[in-house]
Parts: sequence; structure tokens; C-alpha cells
Amino acid sequence: MLHSVRQFFDKAARLPSLFARGGRGGNSAASVRCRILFVCMGNICRSPLAEGAARMYVERNGLADLVEVDSAGTGNWHEGEAPDPRAQKIARERGVDISRQRARQIRPVDFERFDYILAMDEQNLEALERACPEALVGRVGLLMEHTRVFEEREVPDPYYGGEAGFARVWNMVDDAVAGFFAKLDLSAPPDDTNQAGPG
Repeated sequence: MLHSVRQFFDKAARLPSLFARGGRGGNSAASVRCRILFVCMGNICRSPLAEGAARMYVERNGLADLVEVDSAGTGNWHEGEAPDPRAQKIARERGVDISRQRARQIRPVDFERFDYILAMDEQNLEALERACPEALVGRVGLLMEHTRVFEEREVPDPYYGGEAGFARVWNMVDDAVAGFFAKLDLSAPPDDTNQAGPG
């Protein structure tokens, strides 16, 4: 199995036809001003919740035609799986259905496709920075850099805990997503010099 981002990218370089597709968003390419990718390790707990929070924000604020959101993992352990049932439950209780999401590993094309690639913690940030082309590394950063109320810079992995951990993760990513969008200027597409977060 291919667990590391670098192993995956090394193989991807030999199989370019596998990566012709982009994210899961259904937006018209002509209208989208910003594409955001949330990344954790396995793409079944933290990043699906962040994607769900972002989708809810986008829909409630009438931004569905302008913003595309997706999520991925740096590892491939859960490829094709739905989000953890505890993550689905917390999201559903908060008003968003994430049950149709399916875990995937980040692809080489993602660094080109997405304007902002937001990691849940330092470990995944470092993996992304190692794999990202140097010219695009400014698109990669930590989601929690945009929090408005939390002191933590990392979203903890709730996988080995109970529902309370998933609830806290939701609260953290929901706040950071709102903080991110509060600074985002959608009047024009971001340029490649932007760091992984507006403002």
C-alpha cells in the first residue's frame, strides 16, 4: 500500500492519466473564483468536517457559484470510504450531510487546481510542503491560522476518542472556516503569490 504522499506522487508521475479529474465540486469552471482543499491524514474525520463546514458556509452565504470546496488525505488508508460515522453524526446535528463524501488521497494535480490547501496539523502541513511544487507552496497552510476564538494551531485527531472529540473538532473547523471566509476577497481570482489564507 502507498501510505506516504511522496510514494504516491512518485507513482503518480508514471501514471499521469489517472489524475485528469479534479475535485468533487460541481461548480461551473467559468464562475468559480476560489477553490479550497482541506487536508488531514486519512480524510475520514477532520477534513470531511472542515469540508462540510465550508460547504454549509458557502451555501448559507450564496457563494455556491463562486467557491469550490473539497477534502483529501495525505495517506491512502481509507481510500473510497465514507467519513467516520461519528463525524457524520456531528455534522448532521450541525445541519450538514457529509455522508456522500468519499476519502481520497491528495493528487499531484491538486496543487495546481486549488488556490488554498489547508492542513489540519503541522504533520500534514509538512507532508504537503514536501510534495508541493516550490512555485505553489504559498497555497499551502494551516486551517487554524484563521481561527477567531481558539488558541490551538492544530486540529486534534479525534479518531481514537469519543463523540466529544468530534464535537470539538467541528467547533474548531467551523470557527476557522468562518474566519477564513471573513478575510477572503472573491471579487477576483487569487494569484499565485497568495499565502494559504487571505489577508
